[in-house]
Amino acid sequence: MKNRNLKRIIKRIMILTLLIISLLVVVYLAFTNFYPNFGGDVSKEKQLVYQKSAQYKNGKFNNTNAVPKELSFSEKLDIAYYFFTTKVKNGRPKEDLKVQKIDSIDVADYKGKARLVWFGHSAFLLQMDGKTILLDPMFGKVAAPHPMLGADRFNAELPIAIEKLPHIDAVIFSHDHYDHLDYETVMKIKDKTKHFYTPLGVGEHLKAWGIPASNISELDWWQDIQFDSLTLSCTPAQHFSGRKLNNGQSTLWCSWVIQSKEEKLFFSGDSGYASHFKEIGDKYGPFDLALMECGQYNDKWSDIHMMPEETAQAGVDVQAKKIMPIHWAGFKLAMHDWKDPINRVQAKAKELNLEVITPKIGQEILVQGNNTFSNWWQNL
Repeated sequence: MKNRNLKRIIKRIMILTLLIISLLVVVYLAFTNFYPNFGGDVSKEKQLVYQKSAQYKNGKFNNTNAVPKELSFSEKLDIAYYFFTTKVKNGRPKEDLKVQKIDSIDVADYKGKARLVWFGHSAFLLQMDGKTILLDPMFGKVAAPHPMLGADRFNAELPIAIEKLPHIDAVIFSHDHYDHLDYETVMKIKDKTKHFYTPLGVGEHLKAWGIPASNISELDWWQDIQFDSLTLSCTPAQHFSGRKLNNGQSTLWCSWVIQSKEEKLFFSGDSGYASHFKEIGDKYGPFDLALMECGQYNDKWSDIHMMPEETAQAGVDVQAKKIMPIHWAGFKLAMHDWKDPINRVQAKAKELNLEVITPKIGQEILVQGNNTFSNWWQNL
């Protein structure tokens, strides 16, 4: 009798567990299919086109090196548990970071030398050769598909409200992760933007959000494209992609080279340290300025995000005259002190005799100018 009752209890528990799992699957599928933030999916027709890319194998995009390694379910759970349970002292600023404001008229009427304005993390306004360009414009509050799934950005205000941005000639994206490609931002800028440039596949998200295919150019690694007087080059990075659990590596990731007749800029996107930096430097360098990923790193995923010392070395590899550390001071996406990236990269760059610039969010950065910035974060 006891054995029979025990079997009934076990059976009911198994049925209840299966029902809960089934419900979670249904909720997930409904959420990802009907909630627009997740973006689009690459069609089978597009997959056939991408087979021409050297990076596309077995239905997915791949790095040159065999990274990131395919994690088992238990390894994924281990990393998730580590991320959500590890307490980090000084993981984010105690108060919102103050930003320097810029004026929409100043942006619209600017005719000077190439300059940048940092919005925190990896987002920039670039003005070069009379063009106004946005780099990875993530202006949202959280780096996640839903506000409840992420923590607020470090700067509550932006240097300029998105609505006050004037006409945008081009937007350049490095990959499709939420801290670089933001649905709400795209929806606010799409009608004032002339053209979008992305690595292969990322344009599918933009098309799902109502941007005409004619306004999107997708590039593979080592491809160049002319944008009026500027040359844009899609260059390698060592990273990964995906906005849902079931579409990882379906789109490509990259870095970018942006050149006018007088200036040359490198934008690293997200990347682990590898030989591609030297290859880029040999082909396109030297650079007046390199915007180099430096933040959100950990030994557990060092193959897809550089440690700060590697950031400095990568700056040397691409033959940069000076570097600006990016991918920090925006969001808490790793378990390090929020000041750790900038302090460590400065120390290593000094050893390598490499200039590092450290503007506040919103300060003007001249690509070829002599920029003088303080260590503004030290007393925060």
